[in-house]
Amino acid sequence: MSSILGIVLALVLLMALAYRGVSVLILAPLMALLAALFTPGAPLLASYTQVFMPALGSFVIAFFPLFLLGAVFGKLMEASGAARIIAQGIVTGLGEQRAVLAIVLACAVLTYGGVSLFVVAFAVYPIAAALFRHADVPKRLIPGTIALGAFTFTMTALPGTPAIQNAIPMPYFGTTPFAAPGLGLIGGVVMLVLGTLWLTRRAARARDQGEGYGDDADAPALDDPANASKASATGRPANVPSAPPLAFSGHAFALAMAPVVLVIALNYALATWVFPSLNTAYLAEARFGATHINNLRGIWAVIGALSAAIVLLLVLQRRHLTTLVPTLEAGATSSVLPLLNTASQVGFGAVIASLAGFTLIRDAVLGIAPGNPLVSMSIAVNILAGITGSASGGMSIALQTLGDTWLAMGQAAGIAPDLLHRVTAIATGGLDALPHNGAVITLLGICGLSHRKSYFDIFMVAVAFPLLALVAVVTLGTVFGSF
Repeated sequence: MSSILGIVLALVLLMALAYRGVSVLILAPLMALLAALFTPGAPLLASYTQVFMPALGSFVIAFFPLFLLGAVFGKLMEASGAARIIAQGIVTGLGEQRAVLAIVLACAVLTYGGVSLFVVAFAVYPIAAALFRHADVPKRLIPGTIALGAFTFTMTALPGTPAIQNAIPMPYFGTTPFAAPGLGLIGGVVMLVLGTLWLTRRAARARDQGEGYGDDADAPALDDPANASKASATGRPANVPSAPPLAFSGHAFALAMAPVVLVIALNYALATWVFPSLNTAYLAEARFGATHINNLRGIWAVIGALSAAIVLLLVLQRRHLTTLVPTLEAGATSSVLPLLNTASQVGFGAVIASLAGFTLIRDAVLGIAPGNPLVSMSIAVNILAGITGSASGGMSIALQTLGDTWLAMGQAAGIAPDLLHRVTAIATGGLDALPHNGAVITLLGICGLSHRKSYFDIFMVAVAFPLLALVAVVTLGTVFGSF
């Protein structure tokens, strides 16, 4: 009983202190050792050096290339102006009468193409602020609109997304980024449609009540590129007048979109055709991990697609990248903290899993629906993502501790690994967006708004509707299997 108390106390403190801004790099090992302290016979130093650190290191070994390449690609898209051109092109094409949908799709295209959600928030906010002001849509809806496009269906549901949340399940289940594409599309459509309808109706209701954009002196002008770069550097937009969206060049838009399209297309080709057709018998050797190509092709495909997209972006946008080396260094540096934060949470989960009290918790979770691991998986991943305030962190802890068990249960129940992958990914995108989530806090900071003003809409589009989508996918997957 004391072991369970220690685990619960550690999880509560992890959530509470993370919400107050304490670094996970500090919290994760301390909370892991606190939990171990409540377990009789659990050696503290051995729990740290022999359990926590190997788990952390294993995550870094497996996923460092994805964090690095994704961060570099996002930084290059931002620095070259390509991300802003794509957003402007979509906004201009749809017009101010569809302001909400335009911003949602702009964010979705960028994140589905591999651009970090943080980069997307910085790049799109100046455009959203000017568009919403011109269309007289309340500014308080901007965070929810960006969250819908960047934090939801492109992060977890759409097949092929290079988001880390779609990559983490691959080595556990031997799947690719395109696992269960039909179910992923259905889940994505549920999130997109419900979220867009919600925000559009909220905007219409505000218009009927005479509420406009609101008093705000920081809306940036779209005709001044310096404002976008200043917003990216400071996290706050420049204090300048607003302006309607600019006309955009079709040629510039095509050049900006080319790397994004390449990421998606090459990711599919490599995972589906290229790597499976190669002679990779050498992977069975001990020096290569005694593994199989099915366990690696998903990660290899994302690495190859992002690498090729970076090269293409450098070729097409070279004249706009006036400080190339500093930009590459900034991208590489920005990948380290998210990687180590997530890896530390994996180490925390490994220590928790090694404690006596975890056996009782595990049995309780698995006993929720013993014949259908999709249910217990959905609940466990959501709860852990909510506690840690991190989709990737919650998923990593869950898979680190129960991944093999869920895979065995799935095989026994005739559930395809692809379905396990997709349900796991979608499950990360629910309770992760609670108020203490780092992305939520950052987004509100970028927009200059408070939780009180804007979090309700974020909750609806990034928590409530993704949970409904998860229920739909689990139900369809249980009845029809993976498709």
